[in-house]
Amino acid sequence: MECFNCGNCKLNESTYYCIAKGEIVINSNYKPQEKVRSGWKKGNKDYEIHRRKSKKEVEV
Repeated sequence: MECFNCGNCKLNESTYYCIAKGEIVINSNYKPQEKVRSGWKKGNKDYEIHRRKSKKEVEV
């Protein structure tokens, strides 16, 4: 069995598909990352502008 250097095993995923083995492999070296909250946050300038626009649309 030769590695095809597909890169699936090098990604930080809990499971991946190995082409050389032809099966799904559970990654024992998997390290979960912290989830980053992206989106609107109170106090953010863009958040306030978006909130005011959407509020005006609802009132009209």
